[in-house]
Amino acid sequence: MNFESALIIAGLMVVAVMLLMATFAQLYRKAGPHEALVVYGFRGTRIIKGRGSVILPMIENWRMLSLELMSFDVAPQQDLYTKQGVAVTVEAVAQIKVKSDPESIQTAAEQFLTKTPQEREGLIRLVMEGHLRGIIGQLTVEEIVKQPEMVGDRMRSTCAVDMNKMGLEVISFTIKEVRDKNEYISNMGRPDVARIKRDADVAAAEAERDTAIKRAEATRAAAVAKAEADKQRVLAETLSQAAQAEATRDLEVKKANFLETVQKQKASADKAYELQTNVMQQQVVAEQVKIQRIEKESQIAVQDAEIQRRERELIATVLKPAEIERKRIETLAEAEKQRLTFEADGRAASTRSTGEAEAEIIFKKGEAEAKAMNVKAEAYQEYNQAAVVDKLLTNMPEIVKALASPLANVDKITIVSTGNGDSAGMNKITGDITAMAAQIPALFETLSGMKMSELLSKVKSIGDHAPKSGDTPKSS
Repeated sequence: MNFESALIIAGLMVVAVMLLMATFAQLYRKAGPHEALVVYGFRGTRIIKGRGSVILPMIENWRMLSLELMSFDVAPQQDLYTKQGVAVTVEAVAQIKVKSDPESIQTAAEQFLTKTPQEREGLIRLVMEGHLRGIIGQLTVEEIVKQPEMVGDRMRSTCAVDMNKMGLEVISFTIKEVRDKNEYISNMGRPDVARIKRDADVAAAEAERDTAIKRAEATRAAAVAKAEADKQRVLAETLSQAAQAEATRDLEVKKANFLETVQKQKASADKAYELQTNVMQQQVVAEQVKIQRIEKESQIAVQDAEIQRRERELIATVLKPAEIERKRIETLAEAEKQRLTFEADGRAASTRSTGEAEAEIIFKKGEAEAKAMNVKAEAYQEYNQAAVVDKLLTNMPEIVKALASPLANVDKITIVSTGNGDSAGMNKITGDITAMAAQIPALFETLSGMKMSELLSKVKSIGDHAPKSGDTPKSS
């Protein structure tokens, strides 16, 4: 056998296995938990539930029987008559299912296996309506209306035998509605309604009476309690107002004490501030006075230095030239004296008498010396006075300018006035400058040795007696 033949055989075997499995799947049937598989045929009837089985073809067959709950209405179309002969219409709901044991399933299969669900429910409804008619005929309307659970229990017990014969069981039977055409049911409750209404009215009246009594008692108790509460409230309010008045009084007293303390502290602080302000003001004034005193001392020192400088300048520019002029005049006087002496000697030489000549010479010599001395004295006096007057008058603006020059070097002047009138503020400064300028004549009198009035009065006489240029002293 070659390889190709083996491969063909293997393929045929696989196909055969697959066909066998498909056939087996077609023959195998399963039943769920909600249904029963009824198998009948060569091996008899079998009930299979919750598992599967192979159904042999041609010799066995199967059907499914539902085990689910069946719910349907039980409402007879004809009127049902009660024990009292009252025609009523009853509507109920029944819950029925096939029992789970194999015998009941087989019985139900015998009864309903070939029927549809509608046909099966129709058969069951007919049986239950018959039993319901018999049970209603044994009961009164009151029992049916007031005890529907009792009707359901009777239905389950009465139908149990017949349902068991069909392999069924009644799970529940519930009355939904009971009605009649003669208003028996609606009138049935009227006595009870009237009684209940009467009892209700009586109970309401009694309750209202009790309520009124209780309300009156409650009102009285409330009034008593309110009066007591009002008394307690008034007492509490009185005590509260008294406490508030005491608290207000204490608060006002504390406020007054606090305000008094605050006012005292404030007054003390204001007085201390005022005293401190006065002390500071006094210190400021004292410092300002010191500053003014220092400024005045500085100004005086400047003025003294300026006066000394002017004195030296005057000495250098006035007295020194006057001294030189004096020496020049003395030299001229000495020369005049020598000339007069020489002239006297010449005249004496021409005199024959020796005694007379000598006497003449001596006389002329003394006269010349006297004239020279007079000329010298007048020159000293008149030139010095004229020179001094000229220098003083010429340099007066410079002296005043020198006195005011320190003020030109001051950038800013702060004036703190503590007085009144002309001795305060800017008037004080201008007054000091005027007083300094008024001291200039005294300076002139010190330098010249004469009073200013006498010095000025001699200006005219000095001009009159001053020697003219070219004049020479005459000899006698």
